[in-house]
Amino acid sequence: MALLMVVGSLVVILAGLVWLARRVRRSGVGAGLMGPIDEVYNPGAHRARQEIQVQDERAEAPSTADNPLRRD
Repeated sequence: MALLMVVGSLVVILAGLVWLARRVRRSGVGAGLMGPIDEVYNPGAHRARQEIQVQDERAEAPSTADNPLRRD
């Protein structure tokens, strides 16, 4: 019975971690938390984070092609 409780507890904990990982990936919160740690162990990670941030900013900026008031 004790073994079953230990295994059940581990399953619940691991399932909770999987759920948390999926939620963090969808919301994008993980980059702020894991970014500095990644930079410590991977010196090239800073450059990669900058590129991702620039691409995110470009995606959020309004496109000039979509502007109907734009004149060529």
